[in-house]
Amino acid sequence: MQLKKLIPLVAAAALLPGLGFAQEAAEVAETGMDSVERLNMEMVFIMNSLLFLVGGFLVFFMAAGFCMLETGLVRSKNATMQLIKNVALFSVATVAYFVVGFNLMYPLGDWVVEGWLGGIAPTVLEPVGVAFEDLDDVEYASIGSDFIFQLMFCAAVASIVSGAVAERIKLWPFLGFVIVLTGIIYPIQASWSWGEGFLDELGFLDFAGSSIVHAAGGWAALAGVIVLGARAGKYGKDGRVTVMAGSNLPLATLGMFILWLGWFGFNGASQLAMGTVSDVADISRIFANTNTAAAGGAIAALLLSKFLYTKPDLTMVLNGALAGLVSITAEPLTPGLGAATLIGAVGGVIVVLTVPLLDKLKLDDVVGAIPVHLFAGIWGTLAVVLTNPDATLSAQIIGIVSIGAFMFVASLVMWLILKAVFGIRVSDEDQVTGLDTTELGMEAYPEFSKG
Repeated sequence: MQLKKLIPLVAAAALLPGLGFAQEAAEVAETGMDSVERLNMEMVFIMNSLLFLVGGFLVFFMAAGFCMLETGLVRSKNATMQLIKNVALFSVATVAYFVVGFNLMYPLGDWVVEGWLGGIAPTVLEPVGVAFEDLDDVEYASIGSDFIFQLMFCAAVASIVSGAVAERIKLWPFLGFVIVLTGIIYPIQASWSWGEGFLDELGFLDFAGSSIVHAAGGWAALAGVIVLGARAGKYGKDGRVTVMAGSNLPLATLGMFILWLGWFGFNGASQLAMGTVSDVADISRIFANTNTAAAGGAIAALLLSKFLYTKPDLTMVLNGALAGLVSITAEPLTPGLGAATLIGAVGGVIVVLTVPLLDKLKLDDVVGAIPVHLFAGIWGTLAVVLTNPDATLSAQIIGIVSIGAFMFVASLVMWLILKAVFGIRVSDEDQVTGLDTTELGMEAYPEFSKG
């Protein structure tokens, strides 16, 4: 009796392997791959998408870092203006990038002018519940994760400009510039390298954007500073420079540390892959090099500011750390820890030497964005040849000049148009009163206002 009950079970057990083989055969027929190969591809897709999402929210947190750094380095009467500018610029950049910028930056072969200008089309995500077979690129990542990650770089360019032109620019013309910068100007030049344009074909290398992101933002900021002019009372006719100290150095320091943290996503996720052992090992290497470059920049700025000014300057140390991060961004993978530290240290030295240089040229950069992002970005792009054997000095120089010329000229034209049509600078009287009151009608620290 017991034997009769066992016979169906034994028969079913014997049939299961056959059913499994039949199912696998059906999958092979449908997708052209066996179940193990498909599982491997799914895991690569999942891990790459996860890398972009984690990297994306780390770089998003850098928006808070820029906001806190800038707000701490402006005077208290302009703090609210910096806060609203940073919230608004990120929001505006998000819309401009999905409507135009993302596909302009990544033409995927659909060039209007081959290698130079991509097509204009809004970003379209995968359908809800998309099947494996319907993915556009199963060996890469989801469109949504890629868009989010790349958007954060785009918004960072606008944040760089925000700090440089602080304390004397009108809100609405600034946001108008951000729309064009993030929707058109930045994506066009980024497509030349990351979109497989002409700079990529020349062999120009910029791993995570020392030139493509940071120097690009620095060039746009430089054009804005030139057209906008200095803050009222900053430079005297006798060559005197009036120090306009920031209102909240603890807040600025917090902003620097937030940026330092976000940079792990900025550089680490630029590996663009996390589906293999070597990819994960490389990401770990990038994290370590990114960190030590920041430390090198901070130490160099600390020591040099002590030597030049007899006492260490906190703002120089903050910007020195950031310059170290910018410097290593073009190539955070190939250096060893020692080389990464030295590359970052040179960035710190550059900041300490070029901040006073801008004052001599009467270029009023409130937060030191141009020394940190433009000058250190150029250095970092050149430094790639020191550790990456695939880099050539000629290609790096061509990339720096091409990006710089386009970003500066396009930004300059846009600033001049805004100045002529709307006016971009608040009056000297409003600057004395403060933009919080005159432009916004509210103060960040109302309990400390007079009266």
